[in-house]
Amino acid sequence: MTDSQFVVLYVEDDERLARLTMQYLVAHQVDVRLVTRGDRAVAELVAVKPDVVLLDLNLPGIDGLEVCRQIRKRTDVPIIMVTARTDEADRVIGLEGGADDYVTKPFMSRELLARLRAQARRARGTVGPKVDRIAVGSLVVDASRMEVTLAGSPVSLTTNEFQLLHVLAQRPGRVLGRDQLLSLLHGTAEQAFDRSIDVVVSRLRSKLEHDTRHPRLLKTVRGVGYMLSPDES
Repeated sequence: MTDSQFVVLYVEDDERLARLTMQYLVAHQVDVRLVTRGDRAVAELVAVKPDVVLLDLNLPGIDGLEVCRQIRKRTDVPIIMVTARTDEADRVIGLEGGADDYVTKPFMSRELLARLRAQARRARGTVGPKVDRIAVGSLVVDASRMEVTLAGSPVSLTTNEFQLLHVLAQRPGRVLGRDQLLSLLHGTAEQAFDRSIDVVVSRLRSKLEHDTRHPRLLKTVRGVGYMLSPDES
Protein backbone atom coordinates (compact mmCIF):
# COMPACT_ATOMS: atom_id res chain seq x y z
CA MET A 1 0.00 0.00 0.00
CA THR A 2 1.51 3.36 -1.01
CA ASP A 3 1.07 6.63 0.86
CA SER A 4 -1.83 7.63 -1.40
CA GLN A 5 -3.61 4.28 -1.28
CA PHE A 6 -5.69 3.89 1.86
CA VAL A 7 -9.26 3.22 2.93
CA VAL A 8 -11.58 5.90 4.30
CA LEU A 9 -14.91 5.18 5.97
CA TYR A 10 -17.02 8.25 5.12
CA VAL A 11 -20.10 8.79 7.31
CA GLU A 12 -22.20 11.53 5.69
CA ASP A 13 -25.94 11.95 5.00
CA ASP A 14 -25.63 14.87 2.55
CA GLU A 15 -25.82 12.99 -0.75
CA ARG A 16 -24.49 15.80 -2.96
CA LEU A 17 -21.55 16.58 -0.70
CA ALA A 18 -20.75 12.89 -0.31
CA ARG A 19 -20.83 12.31 -4.07
CA LEU A 20 -18.55 15.25 -4.88
CA THR A 21 -16.12 14.45 -2.07
CA MET A 22 -15.95 10.80 -3.03
CA GLN A 23 -15.31 11.66 -6.69
CA TYR A 24 -12.34 13.80 -5.71
CA LEU A 25 -10.88 11.28 -3.26
CA VAL A 26 -11.31 8.30 -5.59
CA ALA A 27 -9.59 10.28 -8.35
CA HIS A 28 -6.62 10.55 -5.98
CA GLN A 29 -6.46 6.79 -5.31
CA VAL A 30 -8.38 6.78 -2.04
CA ASP A 31 -10.72 3.85 -1.44
CA VAL A 32 -13.89 5.41 0.06
CA ARG A 33 -16.71 3.46 1.73
CA LEU A 34 -19.82 5.55 2.33
CA VAL A 35 -22.34 5.19 5.16
CA THR A 36 -25.29 7.59 5.31
CA ARG A 37 -26.56 6.86 8.84
CA GLY A 38 -24.82 7.12 12.20
CA ASP A 39 -26.37 3.92 13.53
CA ARG A 40 -24.76 1.92 10.71
CA ALA A 41 -21.26 3.35 11.05
CA VAL A 42 -19.78 0.98 13.64
CA ALA A 43 -20.92 -2.16 11.82
CA GLU A 44 -19.32 -0.86 8.62
CA LEU A 45 -16.17 0.04 10.55
CA VAL A 46 -15.84 -3.55 11.76
CA ALA A 47 -16.38 -4.90 8.25
CA VAL A 48 -14.12 -2.46 6.38
CA LYS A 49 -11.31 -1.81 8.91
CA PRO A 50 -10.50 1.62 7.42
CA ASP A 51 -7.29 3.59 7.80
CA VAL A 52 -9.21 6.79 8.59
CA VAL A 53 -12.82 7.67 9.46
CA LEU A 54 -14.34 10.86 8.02
CA LEU A 55 -17.33 11.52 10.25
CA ASP A 56 -20.08 14.11 9.93
CA LEU A 57 -21.43 15.53 13.18
CA ASN A 58 -25.12 15.77 12.22
CA LEU A 59 -26.41 12.34 11.20
CA PRO A 60 -29.69 10.42 11.24
CA GLY A 61 -29.92 7.48 13.60
CA ILE A 62 -27.30 8.63 16.10
CA ASP A 63 -25.17 11.75 15.87
CA GLY A 64 -21.48 11.91 15.06
CA LEU A 65 -20.39 12.48 18.65
CA GLU A 66 -22.01 9.24 19.76
CA VAL A 67 -20.57 7.41 16.74
CA CYS A 68 -17.14 8.74 17.71
CA ARG A 69 -17.55 7.46 21.28
CA GLN A 70 -18.63 4.04 20.07
CA ILE A 71 -15.68 3.82 17.66
CA ARG A 72 -13.25 4.81 20.42
CA LYS A 73 -14.49 1.89 22.53
CA ARG A 74 -13.33 -0.45 19.77
CA THR A 75 -10.32 1.06 18.05
CA ASP A 76 -7.87 3.97 17.86
CA VAL A 77 -8.42 4.50 14.12
CA PRO A 78 -7.92 8.20 13.24
CA ILE A 79 -11.19 10.14 13.13
CA ILE A 80 -11.70 13.45 11.31
CA MET A 81 -15.01 15.10 12.20
CA VAL A 82 -16.88 17.20 9.64
CA THR A 83 -19.61 19.65 10.53
CA ALA A 84 -21.36 22.77 9.25
CA ARG A 85 -21.02 24.31 12.69
CA THR A 86 -18.38 26.98 13.26
CA ASP A 87 -18.66 27.32 17.04
CA GLU A 88 -15.32 26.43 18.63
CA ALA A 89 -17.15 24.73 21.51
CA ASP A 90 -18.44 22.07 19.09
CA ARG A 91 -14.92 21.54 17.82
CA VAL A 92 -13.58 21.02 21.34
CA ILE A 93 -16.45 18.66 22.19
CA GLY A 94 -15.55 16.59 19.13
CA LEU A 95 -11.89 16.40 20.12
CA GLU A 96 -12.77 15.56 23.72
CA GLY A 97 -14.98 12.79 22.37
CA GLY A 98 -11.97 11.18 20.71
CA ALA A 99 -11.68 12.84 17.28
CA ASP A 100 -8.16 13.47 15.96
CA ASP A 101 -8.98 16.36 13.64
CA TYR A 102 -11.89 18.62 12.79
CA VAL A 103 -12.97 20.37 9.56
CA THR A 104 -15.95 22.62 8.92
CA LYS A 105 -18.14 22.83 5.82
CA PRO A 106 -17.52 24.08 3.26
CA PHE A 107 -14.03 22.59 3.06
CA MET A 108 -11.47 22.53 0.27
CA SER A 109 -11.11 19.05 -1.19
CA ARG A 110 -7.35 19.40 -1.50
CA GLU A 111 -6.99 20.33 2.17
CA LEU A 112 -9.22 17.44 3.21
CA LEU A 113 -7.12 14.99 1.20
CA ALA A 114 -3.95 16.33 2.86
CA ARG A 115 -5.46 15.82 6.30
CA LEU A 116 -6.64 12.31 5.48
CA ARG A 117 -3.18 11.39 4.20
CA ALA A 118 -1.53 12.86 7.29
CA GLN A 119 -3.76 10.87 9.63
CA ALA A 120 -3.17 7.67 7.64
CA ARG A 121 0.60 8.22 7.88
CA ARG A 122 0.44 8.87 11.61
CA ALA A 123 -1.59 5.71 12.14
CA ARG A 124 1.14 3.74 10.38
CA GLY A 125 3.84 5.48 12.39
CA THR A 126 5.57 6.98 9.35
CA VAL A 127 5.86 10.56 10.57
CA GLY A 128 7.88 12.09 13.35
CA PRO A 129 11.43 11.48 14.53
CA LYS A 130 12.65 7.91 14.18
CA VAL A 131 13.37 7.12 17.84
CA ASP A 132 12.01 3.62 18.36
CA ARG A 133 11.77 3.22 22.13
CA ILE A 134 11.85 5.90 24.82
CA ALA A 135 11.61 5.32 28.59
CA VAL A 136 10.65 8.21 30.86
CA GLY A 137 10.39 6.88 34.38
CA SER A 138 7.77 4.13 34.33
CA LEU A 139 6.44 5.33 30.96
CA VAL A 140 7.65 3.58 27.79
CA VAL A 141 6.85 4.95 24.32
CA ASP A 142 7.56 2.54 21.44
CA ALA A 143 7.33 4.44 18.14
CA SER A 144 8.01 1.42 15.94
CA ARG A 145 4.95 -0.37 17.34
CA MET A 146 2.89 2.73 18.18
CA GLU A 147 2.56 1.34 21.71
CA VAL A 148 2.71 2.95 25.15
CA THR A 149 3.01 1.25 28.52
CA LEU A 150 2.89 2.76 32.00
CA ALA A 151 4.35 0.68 34.83
CA GLY A 152 4.14 -2.31 32.49
CA SER A 153 0.45 -1.84 31.63
CA PRO A 154 -0.60 -0.92 28.06
CA VAL A 155 -2.14 2.50 27.47
CA SER A 156 -4.51 2.91 24.52
CA LEU A 157 -4.00 6.23 22.70
CA THR A 158 -5.35 7.86 19.58
CA THR A 159 -2.82 8.81 16.90
CA ASN A 160 -2.74 12.48 17.92
CA GLU A 161 -2.37 11.58 21.59
CA PHE A 162 0.51 9.27 20.71
CA GLN A 163 2.27 11.83 18.52
CA LEU A 164 2.03 14.54 21.17
CA LEU A 165 3.26 12.19 23.89
CA HIS A 166 6.10 11.02 21.64
CA VAL A 167 7.27 14.60 21.10
CA LEU A 168 7.24 15.28 24.86
CA ALA A 169 8.93 11.94 25.67
CA GLN A 170 11.87 12.81 23.44
CA ARG A 171 12.51 15.87 25.63
CA PRO A 172 11.90 14.75 29.24
CA GLY A 173 12.17 17.52 31.80
CA ARG A 174 11.98 20.20 29.12
CA VAL A 175 9.06 22.63 29.01
CA LEU A 176 7.53 22.98 25.53
CA GLY A 177 5.15 25.79 24.61
CA ARG A 178 2.19 25.37 22.27
CA ASP A 179 4.02 26.97 19.34
CA GLN A 180 7.00 24.65 19.88
CA LEU A 181 4.73 21.62 20.00
CA LEU A 182 2.98 22.64 16.78
CA SER A 183 6.34 23.13 15.08
CA LEU A 184 7.67 19.76 16.26
CA LEU A 185 4.50 17.95 15.18
CA HIS A 186 4.74 19.65 11.73
CA GLY A 187 2.82 18.20 8.70
CA THR A 188 -0.81 19.26 9.09
CA ALA A 189 -0.58 19.35 12.85
CA GLU A 190 -1.27 23.10 12.84
CA GLN A 191 -4.77 22.41 11.55
CA ALA A 192 -5.25 19.22 13.53
CA PHE A 193 -4.28 20.70 16.90
CA ASP A 194 -4.47 24.49 16.61
CA ARG A 195 -5.63 25.78 20.04
CA SER A 196 -6.79 22.31 21.03
CA ILE A 197 -3.45 21.03 22.31
CA ASP A 198 -4.93 21.64 25.77
CA VAL A 199 -7.70 19.20 24.93
CA VAL A 200 -5.25 16.51 23.80
CA VAL A 201 -3.15 17.03 26.94
CA SER A 202 -6.28 16.66 29.05
CA ARG A 203 -7.11 13.38 27.30
CA LEU A 204 -3.56 12.14 27.82
CA ARG A 205 -3.70 12.99 31.51
CA SER A 206 -6.91 11.05 31.94
CA LYS A 207 -5.06 7.97 30.66
CA LEU A 208 -1.70 8.49 32.36
CA GLU A 209 -2.41 10.06 35.75
CA HIS A 210 -4.03 8.68 38.88
CA ASP A 211 -5.03 12.19 39.94
CA THR A 212 -5.49 14.54 36.98
CA ARG A 213 -5.78 17.56 39.30
CA HIS A 214 -2.28 16.87 40.64
CA PRO A 215 -0.40 15.33 37.70
CA ARG A 216 2.98 13.76 38.44
CA LEU A 217 4.02 12.80 34.91
CA LEU A 218 2.51 15.26 32.41
CA LYS A 219 2.84 18.66 34.03
CA THR A 220 1.72 22.18 33.14
CA VAL A 221 4.13 25.04 33.67
CA ARG A 222 1.75 27.96 33.96
CA GLY A 223 2.13 30.54 31.23
CA VAL A 224 4.83 28.53 29.47
CA GLY A 225 3.66 25.08 28.33
CA TYR A 226 3.88 21.38 29.12
CA MET A 227 6.58 19.02 30.34
CA LEU A 228 6.94 15.26 30.72
CA SER A 229 8.58 14.79 34.10
CA PRO A 230 11.28 12.10 34.31
CA ASP A 231 10.97 11.67 38.08
CA GLU A 232 7.13 11.61 38.41
CA SER A 233 7.31 13.56 41.66
